[in-house]
Amino acid sequence: MMLCPELLAGLKAEARKAALARRAACDPALGSALTTHLLRDAPPPHGAIVAGFWPMGAEIDIRPALHALHALGHRIALPVTPRRGNPLAFRQWQPGDTLARGPLGTSQPGPEAAPLTPDWLLVPLLAFDRAGHRLGYGGGYYDRTLASLPGATAIGVAYACQEVDEVPVGVDDAPLAAIATESGVIFCGAAKV
Repeated sequence: MMLCPELLAGLKAEARKAALARRAACDPALGSALTTHLLRDAPPPHGAIVAGFWPMGAEIDIRPALHALHALGHRIALPVTPRRGNPLAFRQWQPGDTLARGPLGTSQPGPEAAPLTPDWLLVPLLAFDRAGHRLGYGGGYYDRTLASLPGATAIGVAYACQEVDEVPVGVDDAPLAAIATESGVIFCGAAKV
């Protein structure tokens, strides 16, 4: 069922507020358990360029996954936040690299880092459902980015408590292939894994 834009925006705003409250009670260190499940049950293919992100605030800490994937020989890319309305760009990162302050409180590789185009992405979210729908922060950056990378695999990363029965979805919302949490990996069938 297609919702009018105003109703959809209101539903998403309410869902974001509830998701932020649930997430605030979680321990970011659960990212170590997420890493175990991800590497065992849904690892990227050999040679994949993997995009992650530097966690902010109460987001689950995926740095253990980034370090493990780098140790397995994957090139790692982190997002560079562009002007609103554009997809993310990605630059190479490896353990020990210094990050620059980006917009919206993000940390990102500096301009000296090589640009990369990922084919496998770890995607942050506020809420998800088992159909592979995600609720982001509202800027649409990842939806535009995933639309610009049609062959890429997108894996959401979150705490298990961020699961909801149904995420309000619009026509431009990109689905995920799976979601990795500290409790396991949920395969959604939205895309290849």
